[in-house]
Amino acid sequence: MAGVAGAYRHVVLFKFKPSASAETVAAIETAFRALCAELPFVRGFEWGRNSSPEGLDQGFTHCFIVSFDGPEGRDAYLPHPAHQAFCRRHLDPSLEKACVVDFQAIG
Repeated sequence: MAGVAGAYRHVVLFKFKPSASAETVAAIETAFRALCAELPFVRGFEWGRNSSPEGLDQGFTHCFIVSFDGPEGRDAYLPHPAHQAFCRRHLDPSLEKACVVDFQAIG
Protein backbone atom coordinates (compact mmCIF):
# COMPACT_ATOMS: atom_id res chain seq x y z
CA MET A 1 0.00 0.00 0.00
CA ALA A 2 1.56 3.29 -1.10
CA GLY A 3 1.37 6.59 0.79
CA VAL A 4 0.73 9.98 -0.72
CA ALA A 5 3.79 10.84 -2.79
CA GLY A 6 5.02 14.36 -2.18
CA ALA A 7 3.59 14.67 1.32
CA TYR A 8 6.07 15.79 3.95
CA ARG A 9 6.23 13.69 7.12
CA HIS A 10 7.44 14.64 10.58
CA VAL A 11 7.89 11.38 12.51
CA VAL A 12 8.41 11.57 16.27
CA LEU A 13 9.18 8.69 18.63
CA PHE A 14 8.76 9.18 22.38
CA LYS A 15 10.32 7.39 25.31
CA PHE A 16 8.68 8.59 28.51
CA LYS A 17 10.34 8.94 31.89
CA PRO A 18 9.51 6.12 34.30
CA SER A 19 7.81 8.76 36.47
CA ALA A 20 5.30 9.64 33.71
CA SER A 21 1.96 8.19 34.81
CA ALA A 22 -0.52 6.55 32.46
CA GLU A 23 -2.77 9.59 32.98
CA THR A 24 0.04 11.95 31.98
CA VAL A 25 0.80 9.95 28.84
CA ALA A 26 -2.90 9.88 27.92
CA ALA A 27 -3.05 13.67 28.38
CA ILE A 28 -0.05 14.07 26.04
CA GLU A 29 -1.73 11.89 23.40
CA THR A 30 -4.87 14.02 23.62
CA ALA A 31 -2.98 17.33 23.63
CA PHE A 32 -0.86 16.35 20.61
CA ARG A 33 -3.99 15.46 18.62
CA ALA A 34 -5.63 18.78 19.63
CA LEU A 35 -2.51 20.74 18.69
CA CYS A 36 -2.43 19.26 15.20
CA ALA A 37 -6.17 19.78 14.71
CA GLU A 38 -5.85 23.51 15.42
CA LEU A 39 -3.01 24.28 13.02
CA PRO A 40 -4.16 24.88 9.42
CA PHE A 41 -0.90 23.78 7.79
CA VAL A 42 -1.05 20.30 9.37
CA ARG A 43 -2.56 17.98 6.72
CA GLY A 44 -2.61 14.77 8.71
CA PHE A 45 -1.97 13.29 12.13
CA GLU A 46 -1.51 9.64 13.03
CA TRP A 47 -0.16 7.98 16.11
CA GLY A 48 0.08 4.67 17.84
CA ARG A 49 1.79 2.72 20.58
CA ASN A 50 4.61 0.34 19.78
CA SER A 51 3.52 -3.27 19.33
CA SER A 52 6.59 -4.67 17.56
CA PRO A 53 7.71 -8.09 18.78
CA GLU A 54 11.29 -7.50 17.53
CA GLY A 55 12.58 -5.87 20.70
CA LEU A 56 14.37 -3.10 18.79
CA ASP A 57 12.34 -0.16 20.16
CA GLN A 58 15.04 1.02 22.63
CA GLY A 59 12.29 2.01 25.04
CA PHE A 60 10.36 4.18 22.58
CA THR A 61 6.68 3.48 23.18
CA HIS A 62 4.86 6.00 20.97
CA CYS A 63 5.11 7.06 17.33
CA PHE A 64 3.44 10.23 16.04
CA ILE A 65 3.34 11.21 12.38
CA VAL A 66 2.45 14.78 11.45
CA SER A 67 1.96 15.41 7.72
CA PHE A 68 2.34 18.62 5.76
CA ASP A 69 2.13 19.58 2.08
CA GLY A 70 5.85 20.31 2.09
CA PRO A 71 8.77 21.29 4.30
CA GLU A 72 7.34 24.82 4.56
CA GLY A 73 4.51 23.45 6.72
CA ARG A 74 7.02 21.76 9.03
CA ASP A 75 9.02 24.96 9.13
CA ALA A 76 5.91 26.86 10.25
CA TYR A 77 4.99 24.13 12.75
CA LEU A 78 8.23 23.82 14.70
CA PRO A 79 8.50 27.42 15.98
CA HIS A 80 4.72 27.96 16.20
CA PRO A 81 3.73 29.28 19.64
CA ALA A 82 1.13 26.52 20.12
CA HIS A 83 3.73 23.82 19.35
CA GLN A 84 6.28 25.43 21.64
CA ALA A 85 3.70 25.66 24.46
CA PHE A 86 2.78 21.99 23.96
CA CYS A 87 6.44 21.00 24.27
CA ARG A 88 7.05 23.09 27.39
CA ARG A 89 3.86 22.05 29.16
CA HIS A 90 3.61 18.39 28.24
CA LEU A 91 6.86 17.04 26.85
CA ASP A 92 9.63 18.74 28.78
CA PRO A 93 8.51 17.33 32.15
CA SER A 94 7.67 13.82 30.89
CA LEU A 95 10.04 12.78 28.09
CA GLU A 96 13.20 10.83 28.69
CA LYS A 97 14.10 10.78 25.02
CA ALA A 98 12.72 11.67 21.58
CA CYS A 99 13.76 10.71 18.07
CA VAL A 100 12.65 12.79 15.09
CA VAL A 101 12.88 11.99 11.38
CA ASP A 102 11.46 14.24 8.66
CA PHE A 103 11.12 13.16 5.05
CA GLN A 104 9.46 13.88 1.73
CA ALA A 105 7.29 10.87 0.84
CA ILE A 106 8.37 9.19 -2.37
CA GLY A 107 5.59 6.69 -2.69
